[in-house]
Amino acid sequence: MNGPKIYLQINGMNIITQTTVSSFVVMVLLCVAGYFLGRNLKKRPGRMQVMTEKGVTMIYNLVEETMGKHNAYWTPYIAALFLSSICGSLIGMTGILRSTTSDISTTLTWALMTSFLVWGCTIKNSGLKAFLKGYINPMNIISDIAQPVSMGFRHFGNIMGGSVLTSLLYSALAAGSSALLGLIKSSGTLEIAAVGIIGVVIMVFGFGKGKLWMKITGGAVIALAIAAALEYFEIFAHVPLLQVGLPGVLSLYFDVFSGLVQALVFSLLTMVYVGMACPPKEERPKEDK
Repeated sequence: MNGPKIYLQINGMNIITQTTVSSFVVMVLLCVAGYFLGRNLKKRPGRMQVMTEKGVTMIYNLVEETMGKHNAYWTPYIAALFLSSICGSLIGMTGILRSTTSDISTTLTWALMTSFLVWGCTIKNSGLKAFLKGYINPMNIISDIAQPVSMGFRHFGNIMGGSVLTSLLYSALAAGSSALLGLIKSSGTLEIAAVGIIGVVIMVFGFGKGKLWMKITGGAVIALAIAAALEYFEIFAHVPLLQVGLPGVLSLYFDVFSGLVQALVFSLLTMVYVGMACPPKEERPKEDK
């Protein structure tokens, strides 16, 4: 795995990188989606408007339950953070753009934004004197430093780790495909034909007995025989047979499920930290009311 490509560098500073381009693409897509989903709202909504209103309501309910109803005005920020995270993770599946969350600069920036919001809200609601007084305890200094670092590296580590594992899996399956096809090719045409016949027999029995696993196994064996024949006659050599299917299933976990979970966790942590810095008016210090 390599870092993001650098497109523009001035005086040793990376101005435009692959991550920057992906971030702008995500931003534009979200803005366009917001425009089309928010225009022409009707009293009798259609399916798309119903789904949009349902999603907005769910986010508002989540923010109110986590941060309290008095903090409902934070919903647009939390929604933008969540959507930027999940879309930034999924955009890497295009194969053209790089996942924004696989770059520590992105997740750490979001974490620092949360920290600055927490500090600003604490000063606003408790006063500068109370804010500075909290640093008499050295543990509070360590906590304020550890908070953005842990949030940023947790999100980055999970997404980047999934990308590394996926890349290693692709490499291993490519090597396995070459070894398996090479072994069959060296055996000769009779052996390749025998493998194909075995696959047909297994599939026929699968259809006859209604066994799904036999159908899948027979189809896989037939595909292996066809790939070996193409390799043997050099019609379409070096077919990465083992890379078909399994990586796609694992990608659903590492790219989709993991990206969704990390976006949700990051948003929840932001809501918790900011919510603690913005308590209801009746719970704030008396001198600040």
